[in-house]
Amino acid sequence: MAHTFFGTDGIRGTVGQAPITPDFVLRLGHAVGRVLKRSHDKPLVLIGKDTRISGYMLEAALEAGLNSAGASVMLLGPLPTPGVAYLTRAQRAQLGVVISASHNPYPDNGIKFFSAQGNKQPDDWETAVEAALQEAPQWVSAAELGKAQRLDDAAGRYIEFCKSTFAHDLSLHGLKIVVDAAHGAAYHIAPKVFHELGAEVIAIGCQPNGLNINDGVGATHPEALALAVRANHADYGVALDGDADRLLMVDAQGRMYNGDELLYLMVQDRLLQGQPVPGAVGTLMTNMAVELALQQQGINFVRAKVGDRYVLEQLQAQGWQLGGEGSGHLLALDKHSTGDGLISALQVLQACVRSGKSLAQLLHPLQLFPQELINVRLHPGQDWQNSPALQAAQAQAQQALAGLGRVLIRASGTEPLLRIMVEAQDEALARAWAQQLADSLRAPNA
Repeated sequence: MAHTFFGTDGIRGTVGQAPITPDFVLRLGHAVGRVLKRSHDKPLVLIGKDTRISGYMLEAALEAGLNSAGASVMLLGPLPTPGVAYLTRAQRAQLGVVISASHNPYPDNGIKFFSAQGNKQPDDWETAVEAALQEAPQWVSAAELGKAQRLDDAAGRYIEFCKSTFAHDLSLHGLKIVVDAAHGAAYHIAPKVFHELGAEVIAIGCQPNGLNINDGVGATHPEALALAVRANHADYGVALDGDADRLLMVDAQGRMYNGDELLYLMVQDRLLQGQPVPGAVGTLMTNMAVELALQQQGINFVRAKVGDRYVLEQLQAQGWQLGGEGSGHLLALDKHSTGDGLISALQVLQACVRSGKSLAQLLHPLQLFPQELINVRLHPGQDWQNSPALQAAQAQAQQALAGLGRVLIRASGTEPLLRIMVEAQDEALARAWAQQLADSLRAPNA
């Protein structure tokens, strides 16, 4: 069934506007608690958050709602999304909750949920919660209320977990690394992880004030990291987003590497260690050069829908370990149950340290295809899917690009836009076909 409140990554919106209001979040907590009580007599729920000022308000409302249904709560304070997923498993809790709007600006916030196994909750669980939201509340008696406590060393436990994923016979000694936490959930964690593994750390984006998360820093604004790397003559730069599940990296020259390139590097490092890599998962947006390069090595490549939860679903279905998105959501399921920006950065740096090569040297064999993206605004009621002109142009483009490029056309999920993307080895060819496809949709008979 279609969800009223849940989107592709939990519930998200502008604070003070439905559904991100304290009254709704209290109801949500109560509904979640009631769903948990169906299978657990005394469920335990962990709650973490990023650094948005609204996190305090939503945390209090969520805690009250859960307690009112008989669920106990353990408050983790500011902690990366993957840190909450890890501690949910480590504490044997029944549910992990993250209050965050990830890479969005501070006026937004959201709530997402992790299972006892540290995975994003499936659609049927979200359906059950939405159904419970439609029912009248059933407040438990005082004797049955859930309790609340705070886990004071949550950050320290997660830091040690991140460090444990880095090879024990290697260190980051001799490296200078700029770490940009986007003034977000990893502000007090990311610098310590790299420092304790031996690196000289220069921290930027690590001074949150509740209003500056993702503001000109972090994975959504990597230009700040590139400037800091060059200014400090650093070896590498690591940029996370507001909840630290996303990663972009920069080398000493200030050149940025996206998730597609870092996924390819992680696969290559596993192969060099003699580890089997039967396949990897990308998304519809993953650069075609990655797919072709892996296939040439006999490695299967599967595309999932855009979104890290869909990458995870494909990895689980295939029984594979490595997947990711160009945006920097990377998964290494033999290291963690969910995407983790810090652990992904350690996997990349481990490959550089082990090989004695830079990012540029390791990724030299991979030359990404140029991509041309054009957004076409749709008229109300415009049936682009059955447009003869667009269909004809798409058929011509696919025939011309066969084996050397591809066409991807998809509607925006938030705006009346059609996103037309063409990638090809030849940049001019990609640009020309993207423009031709866009023009066909704008034609009078389209």
